[in-house]
Amino acid sequence: MALYLVQHGKSLPKEVDPDQGLSKEGISEVKRIADLAKQHSVKVSRIQHSGKTRARHTAEIFAEALGSGKSISERSGINPLDDVTTIAASLNAAENLMLVGHLPFMERLTSYLLTGSIEPLIFKFQNAGILCLDQDPNTFRWFIKWALMPNME
Repeated sequence: MALYLVQHGKSLPKEVDPDQGLSKEGISEVKRIADLAKQHSVKVSRIQHSGKTRARHTAEIFAEALGSGKSISERSGINPLDDVTTIAASLNAAENLMLVGHLPFMERLTSYLLTGSIEPLIFKFQNAGILCLDQDPNTFRWFIKWALMPNME
């Protein structure tokens, strides 16, 4: 089982789109990573996203690719500067949950789950990237299982 953390795709600047929806490049990268996840048989039971347009659109693309369309919902508490400890306390790898959100929240959540602290930076996310975490069934400690990033440089 797993927890999938996704940073939203690249978005349009506020001057072009006040809601900062996904750019063409952002849509393309999200679709590519979502298709790779499907090819690797990634299974999610539900997808939750922040209330921001770019996160919702990213979640919808993943849901379409992974066949999880009916399980998309907005979740409060995963905006860029929200407290990660609240969400961390509710997570369980057995759920196969995908969270689609923002920086610095996703990086802080990853650090917190792995070390118990939001610092130091443990994993550097990329727009449209997905990080898979899992829990050791004996210790319940989280660990990085794998990652798919648009730029493998």
